[in-house]
Amino acid sequence: MKQYSNIIAERIEKISATLPQGVTLIAVSKYHPVEAVAAAYAAGQRHFGESKAQDLVKKHEALPEDIFWHFIGHLQSNKIKYIAPFIHLIHSIDSLRLLQEVNKQGAKVGRKIPCLLQIHIAQEETKFGFTPQECINMLAAGEWRALDNIEIRGLMCMASNTDDEQQIRAEFATVNKLFHTIKERFFAESEQFSVLSAGMSDDYPIAIEEGSNHVRVGSAIFAME
Repeated sequence: MKQYSNIIAERIEKISATLPQGVTLIAVSKYHPVEAVAAAYAAGQRHFGESKAQDLVKKHEALPEDIFWHFIGHLQSNKIKYIAPFIHLIHSIDSLRLLQEVNKQGAKVGRKIPCLLQIHIAQEETKFGFTPQECINMLAAGEWRALDNIEIRGLMCMASNTDDEQQIRAEFATVNKLFHTIKERFFAESEQFSVLSAGMSDDYPIAIEEGSNHVRVGSAIFAME
């Protein structure tokens, strides 16, 4: 049997070869050990996603400094301070209050922290995020404009956990449309508002077809055979 590190390298190479230019592959390394991340790094992967601040900090300390760390899980306010000094992109902003706390911690470390607004589009109550209308209402209210230590870079979403590809495609298309509406209305002058993070191991090809340029792939890279 091939070594696990070789399997990871082959999977990254295979997935990367299918991605259109301009699409960023985020290897979702949550639940996987430092050794697995190191194997992916050795294969050329530089963007990794974690969902727990404590695990993220440990891996950040143990692995090379040129890794771009993405926080992709539900973020608790009291954990932001641990990742604020180094986080590349927070995907999971689901309230103005959370955005304000990220801003506060960004000010403490002298950084402008890049963030995505999480959109709740799936037909599941367990998922977090703004509804499309809540997101527009929050941006229209304008309080976020006073936050000097955050930068809203785009949107993130998760599709419903279903085998119905038509439903998945419709959900991604809805968020893509929302992305362009928000871009035109609130960020027309911002080159930084450019990220649509959508798609995971089972549905990222559909997400890309519907406009995603950041895909979060975990099991398709790290699952043990």
